[in-house]
Amino acid sequence: MKRAPVWLRAAALVLIAWIAGAAGAQTVDHAQHRFGGAEKWAQVFDDPERDAWQKPHEVLQALKLAPDATVADIGSGTGYFAVRLAHRVPKGRVYGVDAEPDMVRYLAERAKREGLANLTAVAAKPNDPGIPSAVDLVILVDTYHHVPDRERYFRNLQRSLKPGGRLAIIDFTLDSPVGPPRRARIPADTVKKELARAGYGLAEEHAFLPNQYFLVFRPQMR
Repeated sequence: MKRAPVWLRAAALVLIAWIAGAAGAQTVDHAQHRFGGAEKWAQVFDDPERDAWQKPHEVLQALKLAPDATVADIGSGTGYFAVRLAHRVPKGRVYGVDAEPDMVRYLAERAKREGLANLTAVAAKPNDPGIPSAVDLVILVDTYHHVPDRERYFRNLQRSLKPGGRLAIIDFTLDSPVGPPRRARIPADTVKKELARAGYGLAEEHAFLPNQYFLVFRPQMR
């Protein structure tokens, strides 16, 4: 059987993830929804063909992380960004945060297998990512639209940022050919307004991702 194009497989994956409570969902009711089988999903999450539109190298370049930076990747899943971040900050620390136990297990095993001592898998709780210590950067990739009561969530998240710390949000645009159903997507302007109410100011906006917006914020109040 001919293999489906990567964009079609990605679209199907994200649709299923949205319905079932995806790996990146920090607030899904896990009594009702599960997202196990991490090895299976890793074949799509970490498919090299994803790089064409996710542009991870360009994303990491834009973040300008110091080698000793500490980062929390909320909704890390199988480690697509968390692993790359760990290589990017060899003297720092990366927390791969996820609410799905099987994803946390998988990432912990992957970090050990790939010799990434600076990558720690963290089990999140609903409404609390459980970041072990303050970080220089929190990043959410395709996860923002899963978070309910976002103003409270992100206001509380400021406690996990070091002075001068940043919050990066990458998520699907309304017209992206991949991603959750259009009704579940949150426009970039809405993200800006919601985070402004949560006490953040927009610091940077990058436009090089074809299917997603890329916004970077800094806390404006403590």
